[in-house]
Amino acid sequence: MLHADAVSVLERWRAPNTEQEDLRTHYLRHLAVHPDGMWRTCRPEHVTASALVVDAAGENTLLTLHKTVGRWLQLGGHCEPTDTTLSGAALREATEESGLPGLTVGPEPLQLSRHLLEAGGCAGVYHLDVQYLVTATTTQYTVSDESEALAWFPLTALPPHTDHSVKSLATQALRHLSLPHP
Repeated sequence: MLHADAVSVLERWRAPNTEQEDLRTHYLRHLAVHPDGMWRTCRPEHVTASALVVDAAGENTLLTLHKTVGRWLQLGGHCEPTDTTLSGAALREATEESGLPGLTVGPEPLQLSRHLLEAGGCAGVYHLDVQYLVTATTTQYTVSDESEALAWFPLTALPPHTDHSVKSLATQALRHLSLPHP
């Protein structure tokens, strides 16, 4: 069910540029070849889901100082057998890692990010991350065991040494949030 949802999401998603289109095509090829492509046991790469959590005003984002990576990142991680949709996996991860109630997830990914993990149980494995925008109704979070810390940062002033992927995700969120909504 999750594999089929991922294929459906990626088939209908309109990439904003050539780089993202190349990633979309790569993800679809991966899923066509790997029936287990959603699970952390799939090597040398597998699909993950993450969430850029923004406050209700759309001005700030909640980032995690990841214990293993040691950098400020968006919330997210591996898909689980109970997940039925990619967006649901991103929402579950955001809720688990932040403790924020009442989060809402956007219907389509903001962007894709393929990155090599250099530490932890997946060192040497590529994550094919599908990244969603998630909106919070409250700012009172709880730090999970996966984080050293959580903190809110302005989307336009991310912490020093923020990963390129997170900067790109924040830029995509700002573009999305500035669009008029029907």
